[in-house]
Amino acid sequence: MIMDRPFSLKGKVAIVTGALGLIGQKHCLALNEAGAHVIVADLDGQKCTAFAEHHLEYSTGHCLDVCNNESITGLLEDILVRYGKVDILVNNAAINDMFEDPKAASDQSKFENYPLELWQKSLDVNLTGVFLCSQVIGSRMVKQNSGNIINISSTYGISAPDQNLYKDPDGIQSFYKPPAYPVTKAGVIMLSKYLAAYWGRYGIRVNTLSPGGVKNGQSDFFIENYSRKTPLGRMANPDDYMGALVFLASDASAYMTGANLVVDGGWTCW
Repeated sequence: MIMDRPFSLKGKVAIVTGALGLIGQKHCLALNEAGAHVIVADLDGQKCTAFAEHHLEYSTGHCLDVCNNESITGLLEDILVRYGKVDILVNNAAINDMFEDPKAASDQSKFENYPLELWQKSLDVNLTGVFLCSQVIGSRMVKQNSGNIINISSTYGISAPDQNLYKDPDGIQSFYKPPAYPVTKAGVIMLSKYLAAYWGRYGIRVNTLSPGGVKNGQSDFFIENYSRKTPLGRMANPDDYMGALVFLASDASAYMTGANLVVDGGWTCW
């Protein structure tokens, strides 16, 4: 069908960072189903290889530390030896604060008490990691005069967290959404705009995909509260972003750059 062609990624070479995460795996599947050779990149190289071999076709796994310039350069060199090019980069790697002691989480997650080391760690992975991967791999795209970078942000990069969501059924604030994740995800959106303007003359497109909250083992109480704040009345399923990613990665979005595609069930519309 004529409408299938703009969405085809046949013969394209795509890198997905943070590929072993819940959404990262779906990104890999979506790109591969559209025809791309996918490089499944994450900290555990063996698991990346196993995922590529068992779930994808014509794809490979690779160990990658997005905070390490040598690791990123090594990944790019291996890809160029194997494929001779890189067409798509999905900057998906990110961390979300987890507190080891649930009893201390309420106190530690308060802005007044939030540890500097957690702030710095999120900056390193969520923002500097996107910067480094874009710098190394995007520089290769400049030499090719073509490329497509998709940076994964969040609705929390657009609007501040409603801390009431993190109260328990008794109304006790058991956890606060800390500042690092929203701030770094907001930075990702602006970095995308910067790179879109900077590299547009080389035929490189840079866009952001901002997902909403994904259902992933949260309590029924949290899911109900979140769903009430969403016009579609539910949290996202892990595969709800597959179509949007293929759209941004393909020629279907050929005239889009510097944009932020928000897929959030309407969360940010009110």
